[in-house]
Amino acid sequence: MFDPPRSARLQCALLAIALATAVSGCSPTYILRAGYEEARILWSREPIESVLAAADLPDDERAKLELVLAAREFAADEIGLRVGGSYATLAQVDDAAVVHVVSAAERFRLRSYTWWFPVVGRVPYKGYFELARAQQEAGRLEGLGYDTYVRPAGAFSTLGWFDDPLLSSLLELDGASLTNVVIHELLHSTSYTPGQAAFAESFATFVGYRGAIDFLRARGDDSSAQAIASEWTDTLAFSAYLDEAVRRIESAYERGVGIAERTLLFAQLQAQWAAIPQVTDRYAGFARRPLNNAVLLQLLLYHRELPLFETLWHAHGGDLAEMVRSVVAATESGGDAFATVRELCAAARCDAVDSGLERSQPIDAEAAGNNEGGDAQGSRRPE
Repeated sequence: MFDPPRSARLQCALLAIALATAVSGCSPTYILRAGYEEARILWSREPIESVLAAADLPDDERAKLELVLAAREFAADEIGLRVGGSYATLAQVDDAAVVHVVSAAERFRLRSYTWWFPVVGRVPYKGYFELARAQQEAGRLEGLGYDTYVRPAGAFSTLGWFDDPLLSSLLELDGASLTNVVIHELLHSTSYTPGQAAFAESFATFVGYRGAIDFLRARGDDSSAQAIASEWTDTLAFSAYLDEAVRRIESAYERGVGIAERTLLFAQLQAQWAAIPQVTDRYAGFARRPLNNAVLLQLLLYHRELPLFETLWHAHGGDLAEMVRSVVAATESGGDAFATVRELCAAARCDAVDSGLERSQPIDAEAAGNNEGGDAQGSRRPE
């Protein structure tokens, strides 16, 4: 089965309530519901240290909670991330999918439908705590002629505004994947580029993987480190594949293809991916899943230009902390963040990473219109 990204960011909840009287754009009903649900999660937090003190705690859960605390410390001390009190607490949640995320895209153009949120700006997704509401929104957008995608997400970051808890559902992950998610979300607490969701997510994807590999190796867990490193190899290849696939799809749309031709092109691209040797089964299901523009753009959101970050990391001698500092400092003043990182790479004389695929210049999937005439409600983000 295709494994989608695993985390989710709060976009329009408690913070949005505080801003709602001053800033328009988020539905008051949506804000109040999101705020209530987020408050319920935050109020249920219990210090992980207290949970660990319980004598009857299952050994597997104890090991994972201890791993999270160690990963927090590593993220702060060795990567330089802003950890604060995030992931020092545990929140019990009822459902494995804490939020259901809706995304949409134009049917014959790789252009995302976007929603506006306070603080984070426009983002190409909207989250719901009830699947029925997410499906209702997707149905509304489909009626307007958009491709849609509804998927579950199991983690979130409040971008440093609150001390985010570890959700109990994440304890179902293996230790390497759990470490990846925690470091990914802590990167969001350290750095977020408003209105540039693809950059924020792809940078976090890179830091999550590279941070997890370094952390597990430092702990002497070579087996887990190798497992996540193998997954990262496939992730880099998938990123390069998406760049090429997007180029071909854009070219087809410029020629004016119809639904039948689009369906055939999607099938051809999936067959191309299936033929590429892969180390793990992380993306094996991609070749069999239904595709549309919304699905492709959500994948690109987390996988855009990942080899670019990898080459810059190599240029810094594999020093993740130094590489992260350079990117955060260079992008905090605004502007096109990907262009800024390309400039950093050019200045550092980066050597290209062999992704196993011919690289092509990716399109700007976020040159997405603002949908000013559409629904401008708020949301929380997926992974």
